[in-house]
Amino acid sequence: MGARAVSDLVVVGTDGSIASLEAVSMAAREAAWRDARLRVVHAFGWPEVHYPTGGSPLLCTDNDMRALTDPLLARATECAHRAAPRVSVSHAVVVGDVLKILVEQSSHAQLMVVGSRGTGAFAGLLVGSRSVGLAAYARCPVLVVRGEPDPSAPVLVGVDGSPAAREAVAFAFDEAALRGTGLVALHAWTTWNVPVPSPPQDPAAPYTYGRGVLAADEERLLAEALAGCAERYPQVRVEQRSVRAATRQTLVTESNKAQLLVVGARGRGGLTGLLLGSVSQAVLHHAHCPVAVVRNTGPHQH
Repeated sequence: MGARAVSDLVVVGTDGSIASLEAVSMAAREAAWRDARLRVVHAFGWPEVHYPTGGSPLLCTDNDMRALTDPLLARATECAHRAAPRVSVSHAVVVGDVLKILVEQSSHAQLMVVGSRGTGAFAGLLVGSRSVGLAAYARCPVLVVRGEPDPSAPVLVGVDGSPAAREAVAFAFDEAALRGTGLVALHAWTTWNVPVPSPPQDPAAPYTYGRGVLAADEERLLAEALAGCAERYPQVRVEQRSVRAATRQTLVTESNKAQLLVVGARGRGGLTGLLLGSVSQAVLHHAHCPVAVVRNTGPHQH
């Protein structure tokens, strides 16, 4: 695969729900493309898990736990092998806080995959604060399986020139190359999310950009953001689009024509202290295809 790999492991969280098994299938395909191993994590959180005995979790025996997990292990393994027969599959069955478990597991992976809906311990994982937490604190990119993507469609990446967006661009090129598809690099901007213009030499002149200057600057930003990766991935056909429009709504709308949407964890606008920006949160909840959120976690192996 590309140069971003920091481990040979893809991790997927599952609870046996249909959505989480779809995540297992996608994770298995990702592992196959990356020549990686697949770890299926079955996380049971207090108090969501319902034990066969009906008693306290502290009284749960090994046999009780196996009665719960064995069918899940079998279904997940079947899904993984059906999607990618040659991928090596291992399992981790853990009990505790689901979010903390997945964040910890992500520290050993090059990619974390989860479904957009679940049951039991995963119920609500991608609704509200838990989804923000996983995308914000995971030690690797997080791929959320949602929507009904067209496998012949391109990968879509949101570009804004921020450090997180640069990481997202690299990841998106990698995904496009692995999937054998094209890449649409979309930079949606407004006068509210671009840098403040330099002061005019004439104090009486308006404090604004000249006619056409802002659009040209934003097109140049997009081209510069893609330059290095475009050279490293000559096989990936790239469509560059710089549009004056609201970023969140534009990405959500365009995701209807993509097989994967990639965004940085937070962009160049908004409050710098936030670990996950409003754009990332919006597409996690409203995109029409799977979404990968990529954090700027520092240097990667190349």
